[in-house]
Amino acid sequence: MARVTVEDCVEKVPNRFELVMAAAHRARAIGSGAMIHVDRDRDKNPVIALREIAEEKISPDELKESLIRGYQKRLETDQPEAEEQQLAELMADEMTWAGRDSRESEISSEMSTMDEEGGEIIDDTGDDVQDE
Repeated sequence: MARVTVEDCVEKVPNRFELVMAAAHRARAIGSGAMIHVDRDRDKNPVIALREIAEEKISPDELKESLIRGYQKRLETDQPEAEEQQLAELMADEMTWAGRDSRESEISSEMSTMDEEGGEIIDDTGDDVQDE
């Protein structure tokens, strides 16, 4: 094939967006040292990738799967139980802080209500505080 066009490749991969993504991924793979399935003929990597797709040297499904695997990121941990334990502890601490904050806001709202009514206010030490 002397010259490759997008129309030649669209027959193999009907969606132009997927075609461009797959060809770009294959061109990067060729640039990284992947084996070429057609003659180079002084062509650049994107042209070689399109020629491979047009000549069906690489299946579109294979390219699509390779593209998906290339974008997936998985973080492997050595000790998932330890991380789960740390997360549980952090969540427990968060719940403690959340409970404490809500209790403090309830106390302060009660204190302001009692102050407006002219009643006694009890401070945190437990001692009675008289109104002036």
